[in-house]
Amino acid sequence: MRKALRIILGVVLVALGILAAVTPLSPGSWLALIGLELLGIRILVERKFLSLLPEKYRRKVRNLLKRKPKVNQ
Repeated sequence: MRKALRIILGVVLVALGILAAVTPLSPGSWLALIGLELLGIRILVERKFLSLLPEKYRRKVRNLLKRKPKVNQ
């Protein structure tokens, strides 16, 4: 259920963001980027980018792209 809701919300946000970018409806074209993030497009782009890199640089780039866990103080 959560996955279906996430996909629906992502598609709606992408559609609204594209609509906002094409028309002077609102300055909300950033909604498309949030929708793509919800759909997991970033993961696909990272994988494609890493496959284009030479083997010796992949580990360094993977470490740079890795999310750092937040430490509560």
